[in-house]
Formats: sequence, structure tokens, C-alpha cells
Amino acid sequence: MIVERAPAKINLALHVRRRRPDGYHDLETLFAFAREGDTVLLEPAEDWRLSITGPFAGALGSSAKVEAQSRRTAPIAPDEAFAIADNLIEKAANAFTRAFPDTRSQAITLDKHLPIASGIGGGSADAAATLRALARIAGVGLDDPRLVAIARPLGADVPACLLGRTSVGTGAGEELAVIEGSPGMPLLLVNPGVAVSTAAVFRAWDGVDRGPLPHGDLIERARAGRNDLAAPARSLAPVIGEVEELLAAAPGVTLSRMSGSGATCFALFETNADRDRAARLAERRGWWTLPTSLS
Repeated sequence: MIVERAPAKINLALHVRRRRPDGYHDLETLFAFAREGDTVLLEPAEDWRLSITGPFAGALGSSAKVEAQSRRTAPIAPDEAFAIADNLIEKAANAFTRAFPDTRSQAITLDKHLPIASGIGGGSADAAATLRALARIAGVGLDDPRLVAIARPLGADVPACLLGRTSVGTGAGEELAVIEGSPGMPLLLVNPGVAVSTAAVFRAWDGVDRGPLPHGDLIERARAGRNDLAAPARSLAPVIGEVEELLAAAPGVTLSRMSGSGATCFALFETNADRDRAARLAERRGWWTLPTSLS
């Protein structure tokens, strides 16, 4: 069995610079990763199939439903693992088998612990973990340009999640430069239980270029930065503002803001005790929390 972690992705800062003619946006972002997240498991099997377990499995459909969809009797193209690709894991497996057609069939299990449509790269992280696991099986290096070429069309965050290291992302987020991180720094993720559409948030962006990422070390740059999608996300889900207020007022907080296109917000703390106190306050509101640390 191959076990691959799919850690939560955090945008410590996210500057939207302009809309592009191709429909994407030019971004400058600081990517960091939590120690925890989802897990992807692969085992050799006669046929490709996907099962989903974990506390957020229901948001993607039950294991039985997903597995049934993945094993429909429609003819499967010789270069595709799944005849019907309903999520990014299946799309990642299909793309991998097109590039590496000798890959053996796998039973894939996603243990889903990150909320859906939440700005912390859950689907992108799952797809990236699937690609890393399949690369291990096929003996393909993670720096193989074919693997990066597979990742890019799957989503703007998939290359960053494939790399899995603290980095600056430019372009649509897929052009990456690794920088020094802050491993072990206490981190809290909070989601108020709402899902927001990335496309809707970008449509609500006001189009104003507020300038580039600053220079300095990771935390200096993050604190001097911003998330240009926070205001449009709050306009769609005002509860995000309540989460931001709670985290900003928490004792010992070093930095707090919304991640990605929301609705998950994060806070970095001086100590684990400060982080855990803030987590308890958020839990009393009925919000999802993940006390963790930067990887």
C-alpha cells in the first residue's frame, strides 16, 4: 500500500494583480502548508476505483456512490483509468495514465478531513497526492517535467500542492519559487461551515491592483501582505468576517487572515497554548477547527 499525505494549503498572502484574457488572473501568493490534511491510499487492484472515507466524505458523495460511479460499465479508453471523472483524484489518475499508460490499476481511497470549497486546497492537495503516489509506483521522479505538465491543467493550486513546499507563486499561481519557511509555527485553521465558489469570489473582485508582494522573510512578507479576495468573499458569506474578527483578537496571534478564496481563515500564533485557546473559542461557535503547525 502507498500512503500519501495531502496537507492543507495556506495562502499566507494573496495579491490579485489583473484579469487575463484567458479568464485566469495574474497572482502573487505565499504558499505554505500545514502538517495535517487529507490522506490518499493506493493499493494494486484489478480495476481502477475510488472510495472516500472520513468526516467530509459525505460532501463528495458516499463511498458506495463514488465507487459505483468510478466503476460504471461504459467502455474505458485505453489511456484513461476512470471512464467518468467526477473529482480531481480521478482526473489526476486519468491524466497520469495518459502520460504513463503502463501504470498498474489501483484502488484509491481518499480519507477526507478537510472541508470542501474552503480555500485550503483540499481537492488540489488530493490530486497532487495522487500524482505523487502514482509517480512512486511508476518510478517517476517528482521533478519529472511530465508530472508538472500533468498537474497544471488540473488547477492553479495543484502544482504548488505537488511541490508541497513553502514558495512564492506567480502567474496563475503555478510558477513557483521555493523560499525558506517557518516549520513548527503554531497554526489554526477555522471554517464557519460555509462553502464559497472560487469563480464567484473572483467575479466579485473589484479589479483594483493594490500592488506586489513585499520583500523580506516569510512572516514579514506575509504580515505586510494581504488577501485581495477576502472582501469579495465576505460579500458572499459575511460569516467569514466573524471568523476574521475572532482570530485577529486572539491573544498571542502573530498573523491572521482568510486563505485563498475562503471560507477558511488561518492564524499563526506564538505558542501552542495560545493557538489551542483560540480553537476552543471557535469551536464554541460551532465552527470547524484544525489546530496544527506549519510544515
